[in-house]
Amino acid sequence: MTDSAHRWLMTEICKPMTKDAFEPTPPEAGEVIIRVAGCGVCHTDLGYLYDGLRTNHELPLTLGHEISGRVVSAGAGAEDWNGKAVIISAVIPCGECDLCARGRGTICRRQKMPGNDIQGGFATHITVPARGLCEVDTGRLEARGMSLADLSVVADAVTTPYQAAMQADIQPESLAIVIGVGGIGGYAVQIAAAFGATVVAIDVDDAKLEMIARYGAARTFNAGEISGRDLKKAIGGFAKESGLPATEWLIFECSGTKAGQETAFGLLVHGATLSVVGFTMDKLELRLSNLMAFHARALGNWGCPPDLYPEALDLVLDGKVQVLPFVEQHPLEDINRIFEAAHTHQLTRRAILVPGN
Repeated sequence: MTDSAHRWLMTEICKPMTKDAFEPTPPEAGEVIIRVAGCGVCHTDLGYLYDGLRTNHELPLTLGHEISGRVVSAGAGAEDWNGKAVIISAVIPCGECDLCARGRGTICRRQKMPGNDIQGGFATHITVPARGLCEVDTGRLEARGMSLADLSVVADAVTTPYQAAMQADIQPESLAIVIGVGGIGGYAVQIAAAFGATVVAIDVDDAKLEMIARYGAARTFNAGEISGRDLKKAIGGFAKESGLPATEWLIFECSGTKAGQETAFGLLVHGATLSVVGFTMDKLELRLSNLMAFHARALGNWGCPPDLYPEALDLVLDGKVQVLPFVEQHPLEDINRIFEAAHTHQLTRRAILVPGN
């Protein structure tokens, strides 16, 4: 992409909607208007801006799908939401189609994702269908010393690995391997540990590995120092020492990188489950017959059904999943600087952009 094209794109999709620009119109039936408390900066947002990932909504478009806030107006049928503190589901199914009726809302073809299908949360306000809301108990929130803005990352960074953990059927005797312990992977480690699994964390950043060792990882490996068969052998040795199975490992690829996906596939053992949680535009060459030979399975993981949000939120409000050590708030007006810092890996915590409401 040329410099001039990138500057245009920054103007079109990375310009926050200011209070003056927001023109509130009455929400339609089933909709609510939310005053945004905070919106997390996700790897997918960077993909839209820097990597050629296309939005479903034509430009200009306000990005942002990790959103928390408070309902300030409600349309017909959604009046009970007025005044409530909420988290907005990153993927909002239509709730009416055959897929939704069969519990497959994450692949609903009429789903709405803020910052992709509809205007997103890097704004002072947002209008969304009320069926995508998860209520927040502000009393429990305050008891944990957290703000509503802090919870914005629950909308994706916490709930997405939560669904992955549910799909993989983590059990207390499971060995869970998380590759990439950044924005999403750090929560994947905590969730797997909360489910009772013994967790191995893999990354190329020693600081991240040292951090996650304090929040649920029983063993860590730097993939820049040990990889391939040596890494698989080392994890097998740890499993044996810990009385864990040599089969049916649960592997969660959260790095969203080509190298991470190659590492994940190389760790397949008999009966393994590979959950692809991170996203990358990069392509890689794999021998799919390994899935056959190991009688393993690979699972995709798009978002999280709204009905699972309360369970994931409870892990945070019960203190089983820690959010505060992994997030940092910034003014929404600094969005361009924060996007650039995130893109160049200058941030050590997940950024939450907070509008000056």
